Amino acid sequence: EQAARCSVPAGWLPALQLVRRGSKAVTRHWKAMHFQRQKLMAVTEYIAPRPAVPERCLAPRRKVEEEEEYGYARLLRQQVEEAFRNNRMIAVCQYNSMSGEDMMLMRHYLRKHNIEVKFIVRPVLSQSRYKNLLPLFVSRNILLVSPETKAKEMLRVLKGVPQVNLLGACIDDTILSRQGVENFAKLPSLESSQGQTLGTLALLPSQTCSMLQHGAAHLAALLDGHIQQLQAGAGETGSPAGTEPAQSSGTQ
Repeated sequence: EQAARCSVPAGWLPALQLVRRGSKAVTRHWKAMHFQRQKLMAVTEYIAPRPAVPERCLAPRRKVEEEEEYGYARLLRQQVEEAFRNNRMIAVCQYNSMSGEDMMLMRHYLRKHNIEVKFIVRPVLSQSRYKNLLPLFVSRNILLVSPETKAKEMLRVLKGVPQVNLLGACIDDTILSRQGVENFAKLPSLESSQGQTLGTLALLPSQTCSMLQHGAAHLAALLDGHIQQLQAGAGETGSPAGTEPAQSSGTQ
């Protein structure tokens, strides 16, 4: 028997095999869950907590490829760059909704004082030397630009337009708040300030010159008074030489 077992090949199978035919016995049928259990499962469902830091802050931002500008966008960029380059006063205002007629009237009154209304393009501002003004741009904004520093006239016009609120300005490369613009408007004009400065500067040399000449003039006045006193004393003691011959001829 041991020899017979050893002679059987490794992959040999018996000729008779018993195979069970037929379907498996179904012991459990599907049954819909009761609606109360469904509610309980929905209420007790686990919800993972949100991370403390949003994912958009953790993931690195992709560099947005700069798209080339065409047409009207390029024209607006050029106009804004020119406005920033050629104007000394640039005021940032909050622009609320207003009718076209009111906007036209405001532009008309501002244009009388050589002040223009511009709509800003943010990319131009972020790339210019006025990028420190970006915190003022929080909503719809407009710019009031002028080659002259006419803050007083601008405030007078904006006082009658409640839909436009002044937020700040950049005057002669100096950023000012609303209160700073109001204080700047109260200052005298440049011509009057220059005249007052010149008058003050001219007063000091004139006072210095008068102080230097005061001693010499006082000395000259004292000498003149002394000479007059000597002449008066000589006239009292004796008559002048020219009058003696006339008196002798009269007595003869």
